[in-house]
Amino acid sequence: MYPSISAVQEPDEFESQVAQELLNLEMTSTDLKASLRDLYITAAKEVDCGAGSKAIILYVPYKLQKSFQKIQARLIRELEKKFSGRHVVIVAQRNILGKSYARSQKTKGLRPRSRTLTAVQDAILEDIVYPTEITGKRTRCKVDGRRILKVYLDGRDQANVEGRTDTYAAIYGKLTNKQVSFIFSS
Repeated sequence: MYPSISAVQEPDEFESQVAQELLNLEMTSTDLKASLRDLYITAAKEVDCGAGSKAIILYVPYKLQKSFQKIQARLIRELEKKFSGRHVVIVAQRNILGKSYARSQKTKGLRPRSRTLTAVQDAILEDIVYPTEITGKRTRCKVDGRRILKVYLDGRDQANVEGRTDTYAAIYGKLTNKQVSFIFSS
């Protein structure tokens, strides 16, 4: 389940449990078997979402993200059954390069826009709410200096996603230290 890179750390107990469940799904599920064969996760985290609920974040390699998104609805449904109703979110592993990033002599040029802090945080938000589409964003600056990001989600998916918005906000807050609220557009 894990890539064969020499710098890979040993998986902890929770990551091993998630990997074992993915392997069990590959063995037992007929519709997911072919899809899960070439896919693997890089990490798994359990996040406290407040009010006693927990969520599971699965980190996948950026190059495999599209493959995961093809089967994401079925995979999440099966994993949520296995992990007793905890919400499961799949996020691609992305790199952030600082402003002082200097390329080597062979590859000249600026830092790619997709590796900036803002671009990575926007992409994480897209990953968290997938398959729902984001229709708009507004940043609300309060008098005391706090910023709240209002994210407008597609109204067609309201029935499927409405119970998860608190989990999405908690996960995004843990990953980026930004407050977010989700609103459904009509």
